[in-house]
Amino acid sequence: MKKFLRYLGLGLLSTFLTATPGLGAERLSFYYPPFGEFSLSVDSLETFAKVGKIDQDFSFYASRATPQQLAQLRDLLQQRFNVTPTLVSQVTYSPIGEQVMQQLGEFLLTESRQNGFYAIRASLILAAADQEGLTVVNLLRKFPSNTIRVNFTEGLRIVDDLSQLLKRRDEVVASLQKEAIAQAANSTVDFSQQPDLRSPGKFRWQKKSLELNDFSRNRRLPVDIYLPEAGSQTTKELPSPPFPLIVISHGLASDRSSFVYLAEHLASYGFAVAVLEHPGSNAERFQLYFAGLAGAPDPAEFINRPLDIKYLLDELQRLEKSDPTLQGKLNFQQVGAIGQSFGGYTVLALAGANINFEQLRQNCNRNNSSFNLSLLLQCEANKLPRRNYNLKDDRIKAIIAINPINSLVLGEGGLSQIKSPVMLVAGSQDIFAPPVFEQIRPFTWLSDSNKYLALIENATHFSAIGETTSQNNVLPVPPALLGPDRAPVYSYLNALSVAFLETHLLNRPEYRSYLQPSYATFISKEPLNLSILQSLSADQFNQIWNGSTAQSAKPSNLQPTPTYP
Repeated sequence: MKKFLRYLGLGLLSTFLTATPGLGAERLSFYYPPFGEFSLSVDSLETFAKVGKIDQDFSFYASRATPQQLAQLRDLLQQRFNVTPTLVSQVTYSPIGEQVMQQLGEFLLTESRQNGFYAIRASLILAAADQEGLTVVNLLRKFPSNTIRVNFTEGLRIVDDLSQLLKRRDEVVASLQKEAIAQAANSTVDFSQQPDLRSPGKFRWQKKSLELNDFSRNRRLPVDIYLPEAGSQTTKELPSPPFPLIVISHGLASDRSSFVYLAEHLASYGFAVAVLEHPGSNAERFQLYFAGLAGAPDPAEFINRPLDIKYLLDELQRLEKSDPTLQGKLNFQQVGAIGQSFGGYTVLALAGANINFEQLRQNCNRNNSSFNLSLLLQCEANKLPRRNYNLKDDRIKAIIAINPINSLVLGEGGLSQIKSPVMLVAGSQDIFAPPVFEQIRPFTWLSDSNKYLALIENATHFSAIGETTSQNNVLPVPPALLGPDRAPVYSYLNALSVAFLETHLLNRPEYRSYLQPSYATFISKEPLNLSILQSLSADQFNQIWNGSTAQSAKPSNLQPTPTYP
């Protein structure tokens, strides 16, 4: 009984209200066998939100919450979410949005104990259109039945499974960090006497903007090129034209401003950098979509994104022969690619990872919930016609994938096909592309010996994105999801990108020491500690995972052995 009352307290109430801001009508009803049914009136919540008063109905729950939990709950109840009804409608009627609503509906039931899918969607849209706006209390008022029945047993299961998963994740991360520290202890390199790759290089550079049009696919591709100036280097050791070429692919609902800091840094080291926008999944497209002026992003983006970069390279090769500002400046024998999130998938596909349609077919049609939010996007690829798409580009010799999504759409069958050097970058607090499932375990599938896993403690899915990105104008990201100050992450990526590309694209072995665990230890800054691993086998990963779960008596849909965790 004590455990039950603890869960029934405001801690759980706050959890599910935060996760799903529309839950009921006049009363919230909780049925928890064998103890029976409990309920709470919306009036009590509204009174508490407006004046901070705890009435008799609410006191049963409030007495089991801490003052901090009560303060957090009241802040949440008072918060107004500034979204338009059009945006809410577009998102909740999209294929991914409908999947989310369906899963929420299993937890939040109507008065007749039916899935709350339609009621939740209706209350979200009505509340957003109301003069009071989208608030928790207003959502409750708009729910189209007198009572919402909370599937409390399912809620406890979700809380318990999520707690276990987070614990396992933290134990895996800690184990990998411990291994990296042990390896770093054997290093004899004094990095304080080495050039600091976090600082800008010696090249001046110029920015050139282009707008390319692939008429065969009706794709308009804005591109910014950061071009080192020939003759601006101060020593003979630095590269001279033609410069190695790096392409950067942004994530979903982002644009070419996301990695300006990285493009400028690489250009200062003598790399030509081309940063393009993918028109079907960039910030501009999402602005139109949320305004009701365009449809949902098409599953064909899984094909079009790699083809965008192929077309970009084709056009740059053509322009390099005719455009005076580019002529003789670009080396197409030394091409690298960097991508983040959906862009991470993009560069992995360009490196030779084929879409794994059999895996998508087996896993995406199951009625199965997952804490891996990226699977909602990855399963969109299951709607593509099944064929052997030629997405690999042999011009690309090395790639860096930051927070990539890949476990299902590419899987082991896809990633094992990559035969070029790869660096995967993971953030331990990434909830959109969870590190264990989307970077750490996939790292074991890579077959090339020149592979690296850069793990950043406390980094989120947004930690690598430049602060000037217009993504924040499309879908505001709560500060809690941004994580700690991102400046250290920028410095890590600047340094590691230079080291990786110099080593594996330009074949300069003197930079290889910067890819060792000891360098990560040297530049790490709390609370965003950096670790680098150069090897991790599937057996080693399984031993770590099984070790972290050995005390669990529950079977588990959280095991990483299935591709669809």
